[in-house]
Amino acid sequence: MTRYGSIEAGKPTELGATYTGEGVNFAVFSATASQVFVCLFDEDGHETRVALPERTGDIWHGAIPGLTPGAAYALRADGPYRPNEGLRFNVNKLLLDPYAKRLTDHLTWHDAVLGYTPGGAEADLSFDPRDSAPYMPRCIVENPRPIGPPSSARAMEETLIYEAHVKGLTALHPEVDQRGGFLGIASDPVIDHLAKLGVTAIELLPVQAFLNDRFLVKKGLVNYWGYQTLGFFAPDPRYLSHGALWEVQHMVSRLHAAGIEVILDVVYNHTGEGSEAGPTLSFRGLDNPSYYRLMPGDPRRYINDTGTGNTINIDHPMVLRMILDSLRYWVEMMGVDGFRFDLGATLGRTQSGFDPGAAFFDAVRQDPVLARVKLIAEPWDIGPGGYQLGAFPHPFSEWNDAYRDGIRRFWRGDDGMVAPLADRLTGSAGTFDHRGRAATSSVNFVTAHDGFTLADWVSYNARHNEANGEGNRDGHGENFSDNMGAEGPSDDPEIRAKRLQRRRNMMATLLLSQGTPMILAGDEIGNSQAGNNNAYAQDNATGWVEWAGAEPLFLRFSRRLIEIRENHPILRQKRFLHSRERPDDGLADLFWWRPDGEPMGPPDWQSARHILCAELRMASDTPSYAAREDAMYLIFNRGPATKVALPPVAEQRHWRLLLDTSQADGGPRDASAQHLLPVPDSAVMALVLEERLDG
Repeated sequence: MTRYGSIEAGKPTELGATYTGEGVNFAVFSATASQVFVCLFDEDGHETRVALPERTGDIWHGAIPGLTPGAAYALRADGPYRPNEGLRFNVNKLLLDPYAKRLTDHLTWHDAVLGYTPGGAEADLSFDPRDSAPYMPRCIVENPRPIGPPSSARAMEETLIYEAHVKGLTALHPEVDQRGGFLGIASDPVIDHLAKLGVTAIELLPVQAFLNDRFLVKKGLVNYWGYQTLGFFAPDPRYLSHGALWEVQHMVSRLHAAGIEVILDVVYNHTGEGSEAGPTLSFRGLDNPSYYRLMPGDPRRYINDTGTGNTINIDHPMVLRMILDSLRYWVEMMGVDGFRFDLGATLGRTQSGFDPGAAFFDAVRQDPVLARVKLIAEPWDIGPGGYQLGAFPHPFSEWNDAYRDGIRRFWRGDDGMVAPLADRLTGSAGTFDHRGRAATSSVNFVTAHDGFTLADWVSYNARHNEANGEGNRDGHGENFSDNMGAEGPSDDPEIRAKRLQRRRNMMATLLLSQGTPMILAGDEIGNSQAGNNNAYAQDNATGWVEWAGAEPLFLRFSRRLIEIRENHPILRQKRFLHSRERPDDGLADLFWWRPDGEPMGPPDWQSARHILCAELRMASDTPSYAAREDAMYLIFNRGPATKVALPPVAEQRHWRLLLDTSQADGGPRDASAQHLLPVPDSAVMALVLEERLDG
């Protein structure tokens, strides 16, 4: 190994490995270790162990002159091994630097990566002396340079999200050269598809370095989705074609040039180290009681509000600092535009339960970097009172699974779903209209990575997750789906036509609703996962988007819907509609009509009807400087064909038909509708009020 000058004191100010121009400064947090070591590795894998000579507070630090970017390193920490007290130091275990900017690879599973010797219920109390270095990846010293600030922030009311997996989106794309990684996303074919579709943001499933669970590897599977993070700063090596950070920056820059923002799905609620039976890879070996929430009275065990075996102790100031540093790094260095927080309810947990004023939320909201990017919470976990939809503070938006279920149940034909549909269409005001929150706080979706694709939702009544190796017990048990009379693919033309119609209705409902819409990658081209509603371990054709089977007609239909939404500000308002009188014309901003032209009354909301008609205007408190238009009329008919009496209009105005989902292409673009409008069975129609051009 190359010899460097003797280690120097260094500085505690910047955590991780920082290239100074003269060498590399190392700074590592641990409040309970007795010594922290930096381990340098040469090209042959030989290790040189260097003790960090200084401790300032709880930060261990030192600088190695002459060390340059590209050097491979890791950490070790010594201290007491007393699991019953929550202390699990084992200097024989090589540890990843929590602030590492790049990792060489994934670990190779071996019992040596455990801090204990396996065997029996009390195994984790034992101490394993084996060196885990042969099985661990290395951290790489980097000297990243920022690519500039994120793209011009797009308002949420102008945002349409496309949820995708980095590998899954490109692995089967016939026109992409470097498939499966960041460079694949940056390719012309992918960016052209997104731009022509009309989406404004791509939300990527976890890209931070993550773990392939041992139980999956034993079954010949991997963690495909990536919700087992190990490195909050490092991109996962599997997505780097050249092992370089510029690949991430290139992807972000290319998307920005096309007017598309980048949102990352991030996992700060737990790590891949799991419970006390899990491996010692980083945080556990550096400072177990600081990084994790341990059981009061039994610190051998971990609080498991996440269902993964552990919960990050975000109440600790240094752990909170790490998360904030990570978020800022991805914004300032990589240029990303926002984050979706997995199990966001966990981030707001205090000893007394969920708190919208918790330290994490307050810290993010006051941060001058993070306060200007998009923030989206998954509003649940499995802890006590874990479901917190609508409880997050501004400016957080939230994934609205109640929207998904309500829309699915309406189109499936469940009774009593007209009132829930009305609430979902108007931004779920009962959930989100408080404390100054906007209608865009509701991130609406009918499908996401977790669950059926849109094509599968109309093709399967039951999940088909046998390939996951869990006896088909995993995944959602209730999908509110409808296979239209046949389970799985069908050659019956009637069934196929009904399925396609239902998909058009679902996509139309999503894009005609107030709120922030999110589309699952592949839904616009009819992608299927063969009924697997939990493809978390399917890094194969099941989990990948099938481009060869793309449906061009449905793609054109989806593009048209997005164009309609973009062209009509009534459909993307930030202010809620509450049937309040507008000061400029005395008209209410929202009317609910029966098909016969009479207003909906209390008995109508309670009946078993399957049609809902809404007349929308700009909200009563819309300011004069906002984009405006007169009115739109939306019809959602789950029942048989009928006729709908349209509201009367002034002589020089008319209702123009924009959309009819009974037609494969969405119907006429410029047809004047008669007062009594024929509405096909099981269809969505949209009309806009305009001036007559024929005089």
